[in-house]
Amino acid sequence: MTRRALLTGGAGLLVGGAAVVGADAATGGRLRGRVARELADEGPAGVVPDVPQGRVRLERVRSRARGREVGLWTAAPHGHGDGAGLPVVLVLHGASATTADLERFGFARFLTAAVRDGAPPFVLAGADGGRTRWEGDGAADDPQRMLAEELPGWCAERGFDAGRAAAYGWSMGGYGALRALALRPGGLRAVAALSPAVARDDALLEEAATLDGRRVGLWCGTADPLLPAVQELAERVGGGGPAVAAWAPGAHRRRYWDRVTPDALRFLAAALAVG
Repeated sequence: MTRRALLTGGAGLLVGGAAVVGADAATGGRLRGRVARELADEGPAGVVPDVPQGRVRLERVRSRARGREVGLWTAAPHGHGDGAGLPVVLVLHGASATTADLERFGFARFLTAAVRDGAPPFVLAGADGGRTRWEGDGAADDPQRMLAEELPGWCAERGFDAGRAAAYGWSMGGYGALRALALRPGGLRAVAALSPAVARDDALLEEAATLDGRRVGLWCGTADPLLPAVQELAERVGGGGPAVAAWAPGAHRRRYWDRVTPDALRFLAAALAVG
């Protein structure tokens, strides 16, 4: 029964103001209990590191693959200047975000913290993929072509080592990063997919067997409704399964992604440092 039904005495269950008050209080108690259980299922909230960010830029560039201007966000770790010569981790945003959100989400600070904790230095670079699932229509708007053909060039123009690249994505972006690896196996050294928005009828599940599991890291919260599909994806990943398949308390939101981002960046930095 909805709260509106309770307040209007729906279905003849409520008689008089006292009954309404009592019923509404009981409903509030159940809601508070449900919220408490959900928070317990999520585990502790992740924290953006309290460290300085390095050089961060947000620019506008023309994407022929997407048929429009897109945001291009880049970040170098603090103490490494403009990041010249460093390998690149591509950041693929989720459906409700754009490159304009990456700085406030703390990615530049996560980057500095990873390098200070011993990860070989790298830069971050992200471009706007819209709400396309990083698929697009394959013609007028093709974000996968932007990732493969244009983003490496934009990175090289800014002095980064675009020949050494990995990808990090969450939700829709996690799906997009895995698709990029499936479509162009030689283009990325590793992918960290956090709560990838994969469904059981997606082509990605069929493609999973072609992925090199050594290059794949998967993270998903145990309170995330996507968990069953992500676990099925992990079972299908080729080469004996993903290098990382981490399921821990968490839901489909930033407090979980912030908690596991340091692990994901360490995984990617190690892959970039090889060879």
